[in-house]
Amino acid sequence: MKQTISRRRVIQSGSMALGACLAPAALTPLWAQTPTPAQAGLPTGVASALIGPDRLNKLVEMGKKEGSVTIYSSMPMDDMSALTSEFEKRYGIKTKVWRAGSENILQRVVLESKANKNEVDLIDTNGPEMEALHREHILQVCMSPYLADLIPAAILPHREWIASRLNIFTLAYNTKVLKKADLPKSYNDLLDPKWKGKLAVEANDDDWLAGTVTQMGYDKGVALFKEIANKNAVTVRKGHTLLANLVASGEVPIALTLYNYKVEQMKNAGAPMDWFALEPTIARPNGVGVNKNAPHPYAAVLFQDFILSVGQSILSKRDFIPTNTKVPSTLNKMPLVFADPKVTLDDNAKWSRLYDEIFSHRGGV
Repeated sequence: MKQTISRRRVIQSGSMALGACLAPAALTPLWAQTPTPAQAGLPTGVASALIGPDRLNKLVEMGKKEGSVTIYSSMPMDDMSALTSEFEKRYGIKTKVWRAGSENILQRVVLESKANKNEVDLIDTNGPEMEALHREHILQVCMSPYLADLIPAAILPHREWIASRLNIFTLAYNTKVLKKADLPKSYNDLLDPKWKGKLAVEANDDDWLAGTVTQMGYDKGVALFKEIANKNAVTVRKGHTLLANLVASGEVPIALTLYNYKVEQMKNAGAPMDWFALEPTIARPNGVGVNKNAPHPYAAVLFQDFILSVGQSILSKRDFIPTNTKVPSTLNKMPLVFADPKVTLDDNAKWSRLYDEIFSHRGGV
């Protein structure tokens, strides 16, 4: 029988300081107190311990000797290919990518680690799953010099994974069905009867709901979304890509929980859709981390440096929101509230029940 591991079971071990690190009061430049490799607990002679001006040359030299790097990623394959092709061109190191959903990546990495079968070098996926891997003691400390260029919220106190991009929860609408002038200006506007039967959410965006109603005030926020759902029949669709396609086709006039980058990509490809944001605007971090038992550690650390530097411009050109402050983005001036992965890991049952309670028939069509 195939062994499976639920996200909640995987993350039971260890304590969690992530909520504090993502809180506004804690957005301090952690890179300003960069520890030495010894202070970070890194043994000498390992790839992550390299510091100084020779770091890049050494990583490239040793990475070429290793010959390849294996990446597990939930990024769409065409977007990841844009990164890997440039990496291979620059450094002559082959990339091998296994693409899957974030929970499948988490499950596979944990199972391989427990079986002492380490195949992956670098993991690239959603923040909650990356934090779960930290709790399982699977990742190693990042000493990248490019941390100094990132937004403070991208850098976790433990530094075992770093946020490389942000998924911004925005609303999306079909431009043939709706006019921009008629769009809601706040979530309260969604109480208008004209939106009845026109609204949808994705089935698993508990962290969006948690961040949104917490910012509104729990009781006020919950009451508002219950009233919207009761009055205007919000439908639930499984998968952000499916929901985006339904908006593009006009079957769903407005989606409340789509990532802005996906809408931007589809719009640029000719789909009759666009996105807009309502406050509070929730951002979910996606990150990269290196397996502490990576079979190709130098190539892995080199790729992590790459995605935090050169790769940020590549991601920006593909409509992602980078975390490097030197790369401009479409939302770099918008006030964002960072989704707290602690909600997903430790309080998932609470928010999942509430999501079901508000948006009934979860996962239905």
